Amino acid sequence: MIDLLLTPLQYSFMVRGLAAAVLVGVICATLGTYVVLRGMAFFGDALAHAILPGVAIGYLVGGGARGSVFWWALLTAVVSAIGIGTISRSTKIKEDTAIGIVFAGTFALGVALISTVRTYTADLTHFLFGDVLGVRTSDLLLIVVFGSLILITVLAFYKEFLVVSFDPILAKTLRLPTRALDFLLMILIAVAIVVSLQTVGLALMVAMLVTPAATAFLLTRRLPVMMVLGGIIAAASGVVGLYLSFYIGIASGAAIVLTCTAIFGITWIVQTLRQHILIRSRSSDEARS
Repeated sequence: MIDLLLTPLQYSFMVRGLAAAVLVGVICATLGTYVVLRGMAFFGDALAHAILPGVAIGYLVGGGARGSVFWWALLTAVVSAIGIGTISRSTKIKEDTAIGIVFAGTFALGVALISTVRTYTADLTHFLFGDVLGVRTSDLLLIVVFGSLILITVLAFYKEFLVVSFDPILAKTLRLPTRALDFLLMILIAVAIVVSLQTVGLALMVAMLVTPAATAFLLTRRLPVMMVLGGIIAAASGVVGLYLSFYIGIASGAAIVLTCTAIFGITWIVQTLRQHILIRSRSSDEARS
C-alpha cells in the first residue's frame, strides 16, 4: 500500500499535478457553494464553454503557448460574465436566456476560430478535457496567485455574499449593492474557471464547481461548514482521481470528475437511507404512543 502511494510521487509531473488538483478543488468548492445555493450551475457551464474563443485566440496568437492561452481565456471569461450580467439586468430578457445567447454565440465563435487551425487537435484537446499531468511550475504559480485573490475576495465579502444568497430582500433593505455583488461573484467564477482550465478542461469544468459543493450541501446547511466540506471533498477527489489516472491509464480530468460523482452518489444514498430510517423510527414511536 505504501509503495502504491509513494511510487507516483517519484515523478515531478505527478507532484505538480496533485498540488494543482488540490488547489483547484479548494478554489472551485468555495465558489461552488454560491453556485449551488443560487442555482447558477447553468451559468458556470455556459461560462466554461464561453471562454473557447479566448482559448482559440490565445493559441493562434501565442503559437500554442500556455501563457497566451491563459490570459486570452481570462479576458474572454470576464467579458462573457459581464456581458451575461449586463444583458439580463438592462433588458427584459431573463438571465437564463441571456446565458443561452452568450453561450451559443461565443462557443460558435470559438469553434469557427479553431476550425481555421489545421493542426489543432492534439494541443487543444488538452484544454477541452484537461491535462493536469502537464501542469508546469509557472502554471502552479498562476493558480496560487489567482486562487489566493479569489479566496481573499470571498472572505472580504463573506457577509455580503451570504445575505445576497440567502435573503435578497434583506440585502435590498440593508441597501447593499446587490448588482455590484452579483457582477463580482460572476467575475470570480469566471476567473476560477480559467484557473481550473488545465486541470479538468472546458468540458468537465462545471462538475468541479457543482458536485463537491452539492455533496457538502447534502451534509450541512451551514455555509462555512459547507465550504470546508466541499473543499475537502474536491481536494480528495483530485488526489484519488489522479492516482486512478496513473494506475488505470484513463484521462486525469475524467478520473477526477468521476471520483467527485461517485462521492456524491454514495453520500446521496447514505443520506436517503438515513432519512427513511428516521421517518420509520418516528412513525413507530408515534404508533406506540
